[in-house]
Amino acid sequence: MTDSSTSAVPANAIPRSLFIYSLLYGGLVVLAGVLGNKQVALGPLAVEAGIFPFLMLVALSSCVAEIWGQQRAQKLVLYGFIPLVTSMLFIILVYWLPADSEMDPARLSAFETIMGQSPRLMAAGIVAYGTSQLLNVTIFSALRGKADGKSSATSLAVRGAIASALSQIVDTLLFVTISFYGVFPIGKLMAGQMAAKVVLSLVIIPFVIQLLVSIARQLDAEDA
Repeated sequence: MTDSSTSAVPANAIPRSLFIYSLLYGGLVVLAGVLGNKQVALGPLAVEAGIFPFLMLVALSSCVAEIWGQQRAQKLVLYGFIPLVTSMLFIILVYWLPADSEMDPARLSAFETIMGQSPRLMAAGIVAYGTSQLLNVTIFSALRGKADGKSSATSLAVRGAIASALSQIVDTLLFVTISFYGVFPIGKLMAGQMAAKVVLSLVIIPFVIQLLVSIARQLDAEDA
């Protein structure tokens, strides 16, 4: 399914918006894992900071699905495993390489605290990322149906919010369960994370998707 505003782009060319958004997507996949080491307070809600780049991943994949179709959006998510797994391998390598004897012990300790993720946490991140992102694209595309042409702004916002909220619930279920089940009671943590992610999905995602779609169409119109 291809939007009419981009139909003039040659079949063998990579649309400018898709190229830019793919680069941004790959960077955010890596950044989400790093920022997730900090818990932030948003009023009464507490959430790990990795949710912000992760929600951008949701918005980007939804935008690609809206303009370039479900298949390309799914490929974007699958290609995201490349920077995700590659970054994890480099983290493992650097973590286990011996530190220079003159390195500040405080900096070394901070590095090891932030980067010293267990294999269980890494596995949880991989599973949660792939499942939730593909689910988001699937729900977002299914809600659109088979109607041709541009979707209304309201429809786009509603579909984005619903798909994001549902996929974030699944993301939390998978990540928290795989990471911490059997280590400590996870009910309270899971409920809090779900509430925060659903609220952010409903409040932020509709506007971000509409903005990304608008920017993409402007970029591609210049190439048409």
